[in-house]
Amino acid sequence: MRILVWLLRAFLFFTLFAFALNNSQEGVVRWFFGHEWRAPLVIIVLLAFGLGCAVGVLAMVPAWWKHRRVAKRIAPTDDGNPAPGTAPNDPLNGPALHDGI
Repeated sequence: MRILVWLLRAFLFFTLFAFALNNSQEGVVRWFFGHEWRAPLVIIVLLAFGLGCAVGVLAMVPAWWKHRRVAKRIAPTDDGNPAPGTAPNDPLNGPALHDGI
């Protein structure tokens, strides 16, 4: 299985390397007010991909913080029981109701 994973990685690397070699001509990114940036096309594509990944990760940060706060609040104590006053809630119906039914 390890050999198969390394073969897949090698295939991916050589495919991306061939893509870079085939797109080495210069590309132009035109900004506002007549500014333009000239660079090899593969660099432009790589930067666009990297910026997209960074924006996606930054968009997920608030949700990660929320889940982390909830996990800390429900974290078990040293004896293995949840911390007092942290009864799990039903996420679809709001807080659990204890009406005796």
